[in-house]
Amino acid sequence: MSEFEKDLARNRKAWHNYHIVERFEAGIVLTGTEVKSARAGKVTLKDSYARVRGEELWLMNVHISPYSHGNVHNHEPERDRKLLMHKRQIHKLMGETIRGGLTLVPLRVYLKGGRIKVELALAKGKKQHDKRDAKRAQQLDREAEAAMSRKR
Repeated sequence: MSEFEKDLARNRKAWHNYHIVERFEAGIVLTGTEVKSARAGKVTLKDSYARVRGEELWLMNVHISPYSHGNVHNHEPERDRKLLMHKRQIHKLMGETIRGGLTLVPLRVYLKGGRIKVELALAKGKKQHDKRDAKRAQQLDREAEAAMSRKR
């Protein structure tokens, strides 16, 4: 993350539930009230994913709360939103999801140079034992770090 980026939402569960293979940046098509609500940090990425439909990339199940000062023209909170990427990248993602059995998961929504972007990841789902092993390794690292800090 560079100094000119500001996180609006993070998907912390993605790191727990998936092995992240590769990451991509995509633009997102939003309406005016969605932009104002997203800039206020009212975005939830829980249970969200991306899918290739035809030759377009779509973001599903992302909740952007209605804008507080919006009127009858306020947006629908959980509509599908189009993502903007180069055709070549979309074709690559389509191939990886079909052939490789990988999933497209949004990791974060952030502000970059005045534009709202989404960081997508090609990810492979973790099995239950993988999650337990990762948690155990994290616990051991924490204990080792605590022991090192006590010795200083």
